[in-house]
Amino acid sequence: MLLPVFGLIVVAVCGLTLLALATVRVGLLAVAIGTAAALIPVIVVVAAFLWVDRWEPEPAKLLLLAFAWGACIATVTALLINNTAETVGDLLLGNGKGSKVSALISAPLVEEAAKGLFVLAVLWRRSEEFDGIIDGIVYAGFTAAGFAFTENIYYFGRAFAEYGFGNGTSAGVIAAFVLRGVLSPFTHPLFAALTGIGIGIAAGAAGRAIRILAPLGGYLAAVCLHALWNGAATLGGAKTFLNVYFLIMVPMFIAVLLLVMFQRRREQRIIESALPKMVQRQWIAASEVELLSSLTGRRTWRRQARKESGRRAARAVAAYQASVTQLAFLTRDRARAIAARERELLAMLHTSRAEAVRLAGGGGGAE
Repeated sequence: MLLPVFGLIVVAVCGLTLLALATVRVGLLAVAIGTAAALIPVIVVVAAFLWVDRWEPEPAKLLLLAFAWGACIATVTALLINNTAETVGDLLLGNGKGSKVSALISAPLVEEAAKGLFVLAVLWRRSEEFDGIIDGIVYAGFTAAGFAFTENIYYFGRAFAEYGFGNGTSAGVIAAFVLRGVLSPFTHPLFAALTGIGIGIAAGAAGRAIRILAPLGGYLAAVCLHALWNGAATLGGAKTFLNVYFLIMVPMFIAVLLLVMFQRRREQRIIESALPKMVQRQWIAASEVELLSSLTGRRTWRRQARKESGRRAARAVAAYQASVTQLAFLTRDRARAIAARERELLAMLHTSRAEAVRLAGGGGGAE
């Protein structure tokens, strides 16, 4: 009981610290303008990840905690370490060089680790809520959405404090919004999604090597992509930035989107194959199979329940649908575990039988 309370206190302290720092640096009005501007892209990003999570929605409290972790704890952690790296870089390499050290080395390493740590914590503490790649992407996406939200508040606020809304000679908050809120709202979620994919692969893996290497590989991929993005923005000109944006970032985003669509279809097939077995065991009614086997059928069922019996009935139907999905995944996992154990025992059987035949044929005596 004390751990959740302590966590809420830490989140609150981090959030208030960030608010105070932003207010001191750019002013309260700029923070308010920055917050209003940052709300628009974060709503789009959160809605996108909720769409990804439709087959088996994660607990709302965990998603809210993921967002708060990214917006507060991960941001404060990154701020402290990145500022330290910048100071050390200035001391060792000369004034002005520290910002490049922070952008190219510290920020990718620290920020991706801070965001990915929450996803690992969910896998460790709430493994029953973690069913694979989709869950890894969703939890990572929510932490990144929170992180980007706080970051955008400051960047938009600073742009307003320095240049206002902008004019023909200076780029103000409108230009910053177009760059960060329109052209690249999914950059942080894209980086974090790579870590989430690695952790999601590890969640469904049987081998110890994959459980270690997959998250590490996803994290390193996120770090490299993040460093490349920061390098294009920091070191390169407009041409370099656009090349990285269109030739690397956009294709990577499309690749992750295609993976999400493939995994969603895979989840649907798992549920479709499990439903007839549930009917045979009399866990669900045969008339419910069609309603449960597609997102359209489920949505229609909830709407009908809301129309005829109210919101509480619709929520009860949604909870029932989620339970069916979780049971389908559990059945799949149990079957995979049994199959893995069966393969292990069969290998032992063949090995021991071959050894027995060899010894019997060779006249091996007792020791």
